[in-house]
Parts: sequence; structure tokens; C-alpha cells
Amino acid sequence: MSSVEFNSESGSPPLSDLRVNIANMTQALGAIDRRARAKEGYTLFTINLDHLVKLKKDRRFREVYERADFITADGWPIVWHLQRGDRRRVTRPGQKERRRLERTTGADLIAPVCAHAAEHGFPLYFVGPSAASQSAALDILRARHPSLNVAGAESPRLSSPFGEGAVDALAARIAKSGARLCVISLGAPKQELLADALHKKLPDVGFLCVGAALDFISGHAVRAPVWLRRLKLEWMWRLASDPARLAGRYARCAGAFLNLVSAGPSRKGLSLRLIDSETVDEIHG
Repeated sequence: MSSVEFNSESGSPPLSDLRVNIANMTQALGAIDRRARAKEGYTLFTINLDHLVKLKKDRRFREVYERADFITADGWPIVWHLQRGDRRRVTRPGQKERRRLERTTGADLIAPVCAHAAEHGFPLYFVGPSAASQSAALDILRARHPSLNVAGAESPRLSSPFGEGAVDALAARIAKSGARLCVISLGAPKQELLADALHKKLPDVGFLCVGAALDFISGHAVRAPVWLRRLKLEWMWRLASDPARLAGRYARCAGAFLNLVSAGPSRKGLSLRLIDSETVDEIHG
């Protein structure tokens, strides 16, 4: 198991152990379905290099990641790192396929989650992104899945840190809607912080953080072509699309990636590891 060293800031302790416990899309949909049927809540985050950078700086972000029920690998560097640390593990017959690690992003999750919810009648609540993007995306999703039950949707303006009253009011609206799953599209770390705060108040609702997924669906943002994603070059597309905003971020992400490559088991800091899917509900259920 490899480690990623983080120098703590303001005396804050490092996050010592982060478990990626959802290996692929099949496992993600299975976990979402099981919890929805049982009316049990959760938070589901998708970790990438940008999150690693933010985890270094933000104590609150680290704390909500520590409490996350489900975490997937969002980003090829994360997948590569986990695969490197996982090669020595022995798997039982038939287990390898079930726990095959794949990149599982919020943008990739939204379509199958909506299809599954429409098929099984699970009501969804949407928070973010902008009102225009959300409205356009939901029109498209309803057209694709006519039986999709959108229990509620809003694009709230939330201060940071969140006011207790604003979170209470949003939680009350979600509870009143009867939603089984809340999809949050506000970007990191705001969406994860909000998901964690809401989950404490609504323990029977699932909270799925999907980043720019609805912006991609609505066309307010353009995702890299599939062939570039398969070549693991989506980051290059995004950088070319908005170099002024993303150059600094990707430089910091490159530093986080170098830490992933160079970190050894003797180093102190954040440790990323993949755990078996069948242990997920034992740990977080």
C-alpha cells in the first residue's frame, strides 16, 4: 500500500487512511440500489487529483471524506495508483471481475443512475448547478427517461461555511419531497461538505456528488470526446478549453500525482487503498 505525504497546515492532522471501496460502475449502481431499497442513506464521493490537493488544505474536506460511505476512483492517476498497490493481492475464484477497478466519475454515473431510478421508481432531488443548466439538463434527462421521478430541484446560493438555517431549510425540502437520492452538482469541496451536512439530518437519503455532470448534459460545458477519454487525455482537452483557469490547478494536480508515484509504504501521510466490494456494507452499512 502506497502513501501520499501531506504537510498539514495550521496544525491540522493529516488524513491517514482513505478507502476507495467502489471499484467500478456495476458496484456503484449496486450500492445505490441496495441503500435505496433499504431506505438507508449514504454519501458517495468520486476522488481525483484535484480532491487530493484540496484535502491537503481543507480540514473540513478531510473530515467529510473520512466519514464518506462510498468512494470511487475518478481519474486515471488514481486508478493507476490503486492498481499498482493492488497487484500483490490474492483474489478468490470469480472475485477478480467483481472487483475490477475502473474509472468511475460523477459525469459517468449520472446517466445510469437516472436510468436505474426511472426503472425502479426511486424519486430524485437535484441541487445545482446553475438554474439554467439544471433546467436544461433535467429536460434532457426526462426526455430520455419519461418515468424519471424528479421530486425536487433547486440551485441555492449557499455561503461558505454553510449557515445552519440554510442547511436545515434545504434538508426539510428534500425530506418533504420524498426523494430517495439527492444529486449534488456544486463542485468540490462545496458539494461534499453539503452532502455530509445534509446526510447528518437525513440519514435515510443517499447523497451523490457529481461535479459538472449536469453541465455536460445541458451543454453548458463540453466534455472531451470519448476517444480522448479512452486515451486518458481528458485533462488535456479541459486545459486547452480554459487554460487561464485550469493551468494553476493542473500544476498542483501534477504535484499530487508525483507524490502518488514517489510515495512509499514507509512514508507518513494519506494512504489510498482499494477494499473488496463485499466488505462495503459491513463497514458502512
